[in-house]
Amino acid sequence: MTSSPEPSAAGTGPAGRTGPAGGTGRAGGTGGVTRPGGTRPGMWDLGAGDAEMVLAEARKALFVMVAFLAAIWIVQIANWADHYQLSIEYGIRPHDLASLPDILSAPFLHFSWAHIEGNSGPLFIFGFLAAYRGVAKFAGVTVLVILASGLAAWLTESSGSVGAGASGVVFGYFGYIMVRGLFDRHAIDILLGAVMALCFAYQFSVLLPQAGIGWQAHIGGVAGGIAAGWFFRDRRPGRRP
Repeated sequence: MTSSPEPSAAGTGPAGRTGPAGGTGRAGGTGGVTRPGGTRPGMWDLGAGDAEMVLAEARKALFVMVAFLAAIWIVQIANWADHYQLSIEYGIRPHDLASLPDILSAPFLHFSWAHIEGNSGPLFIFGFLAAYRGVAKFAGVTVLVILASGLAAWLTESSGSVGAGASGVVFGYFGYIMVRGLFDRHAIDILLGAVMALCFAYQFSVLLPQAGIGWQAHIGGVAGGIAAGWFFRDRRPGRRP
């Protein structure tokens, strides 16, 4: 998210009982249920799940992110044609109660072509990686990230400025990807989060205070992404005694 001055547009259970023939009273001999693929609840797995289901969700994630990018670029064209008045009118005005609903519109608005170009690549990459395990879950993650990022900007940025841009959402997806594997106990997602953190380590520089950059929204986005990782984690059934 970029800020500009307001006038400017820039365990296992007990063993099974022995039957008459010396066998066990139930399969396996111990309590506990087994997840598809042979992994018991509470244990780590590769997180591959059903391959066909994952592939189907990945296709949906691709379409969703293409549509998301198309929407913000269409808005950008209209915004540019109107000399970025949409960003000024519907961007976040910190501490202004009338602007509080604008935390929902600000991620779709930008202040220049360079601004939207810089956000589009990371938004597509992180958005797709956040969505490929379930588009319905991704929708909830997105809402939480937008609220956390927008509220952080509205509460902490300087009065008299206007904030807009999708970078807070980008950082939210980034935070979500980094912690999702830990909360879901998916080894593949942990590896994915580590690779993304290394590849985009330079992005952490914009989490520090800088003039003209809504770093508060970035920090809020990361916090929202981490919260989303916990809130939308896989809730596996406990082991039966």
